[in-house]
Amino acid sequence: MAGGITDTGELYSPYVGLVYMFNLIVGTGALTMPKAFATAGWLVSLVLLMFLGFMSYMTTTFVVEAMAAANAQLRWKRMEKRKDDEDEDSSSGVSDSDVLLQDGYERAETRPILSVQRRGSPNIFEITERVEMGQMASMFFNKVGVNLFYFCIIIYLYGDLAIYAAAVPVSLMQVTCSATGNHSCSVGDGTKYNDTDKCWGPIRRIDAYRLYLAAFTLLLGPFTFFNVQKTKYLQIMTSLMRWIAFILMIILALIRISRGQAEGHPSMAQPSGIRNLFGVCVYSFMCQHSLPSLVTPISKKKHVNKLVLLDYVLILAFYSLLSFTAIYCFRNDTLMDMYTLNFTNCEIINVAFIRYFLGLFPVFTISTNFPIIAVTLRNNWKTLFHREGGTYPWVVDRIVFPAITLIPPVLVAFCTHDLESLVGITGAYAGNGIQYLIPAFLAYCSRKDTQLVFGSGTVNKHLSPFRHTFWIVFVLIWGFSCFVFVTANIVLSESKL
Repeated sequence: MAGGITDTGELYSPYVGLVYMFNLIVGTGALTMPKAFATAGWLVSLVLLMFLGFMSYMTTTFVVEAMAAANAQLRWKRMEKRKDDEDEDSSSGVSDSDVLLQDGYERAETRPILSVQRRGSPNIFEITERVEMGQMASMFFNKVGVNLFYFCIIIYLYGDLAIYAAAVPVSLMQVTCSATGNHSCSVGDGTKYNDTDKCWGPIRRIDAYRLYLAAFTLLLGPFTFFNVQKTKYLQIMTSLMRWIAFILMIILALIRISRGQAEGHPSMAQPSGIRNLFGVCVYSFMCQHSLPSLVTPISKKKHVNKLVLLDYVLILAFYSLLSFTAIYCFRNDTLMDMYTLNFTNCEIINVAFIRYFLGLFPVFTISTNFPIIAVTLRNNWKTLFHREGGTYPWVVDRIVFPAITLIPPVLVAFCTHDLESLVGITGAYAGNGIQYLIPAFLAYCSRKDTQLVFGSGTVNKHLSPFRHTFWIVFVLIWGFSCFVFVTANIVLSESKL
């Protein structure tokens, strides 16, 4: 859940944390990246991918710094509360309302800074409690900022669910429709199909897609009404399947290129494809909203920023390898929105099991993530409208919140299955806010509050390498510029139609 403090969970080594972060970042967005590379040109795509990877790493260090500042403030508030309790016990006739804990910066104005620092410990900035982004927003932002944060993350999670809800039926439609009749093994060979083309008998492809969407909703939608936890074994299984699928696709593409069967002739630059590429790249580097869950359980965090940098370098190399092998192996017009579908063609691989495994790979991995994302979104809705000390009626808690979580993304998926556009728009707007704007504001506000509470001489041990205010301003300008660029691009594109 984006708001509130949750259990840290079982500790693991830094290198296990590195693997977990890699698995989190490399997901559905990676499957849409090859087509985005092809439509924008390989040189533009590579430069933008490297730049956005750098920007994402920078804002990741901002979030880690804010997490440390939040942990420090929580410790300080607990120390203040213990002192107040002790003072209350030692005095008589003092009411409970006289010892309520006040905000940290208000206390700092009336208590000498040196006494606060002496009361603290050398490891006051150690990240030991899992403080989610919503809790950090509540600590460091004003009411407007908190509401904007929840609006942004809710829109992003809606986009996530819409992508998931469309990706599974699309994969099932492409695989099952191509496995029947005259379409057998024809997916990914350049043949263009309309939604009105026949799938099975009188059933059109769009009908098959919507039937699969209905089945997907009926099977996984009910989990939105309950609490779902990702188990360790489920994570291991999905990670294993993901790695087998990605490695298979890279090897198969390399084999085809080495045999001289490559058909791709990608251009260097196509400005018209930059908008979607930007959204796909932002979406494909997204991890900031899950950093508290990933970083907090790491047992030794001394070199956490270096480990994160290593992760980003590996991810950048992996994305480049996957995309370049794809755009040189396949013609631009044959690359599918979901790259796995290019390998359901018999000419690419004649082993039926591998074809179906790759074609249905998104079905297995996305289906396990959908309920978890849905519950996360539902809990964010609850946190947004929650009032201190209040409770929700049973109908609102168990029916209304799950319903408003599930229905909108399913309706979006019902109206469109253009995965590249869904990923692009989600990444370019909500993803832009979560990946750039929110971390920058968190870093700025947490630094300001830390200096106010602990004094200007106190140094956060997890301070970002990009500690100069210039970098925060740069990220904010970049984030707002991206909003303007993407919106202008969409408006200009629509005006040409």
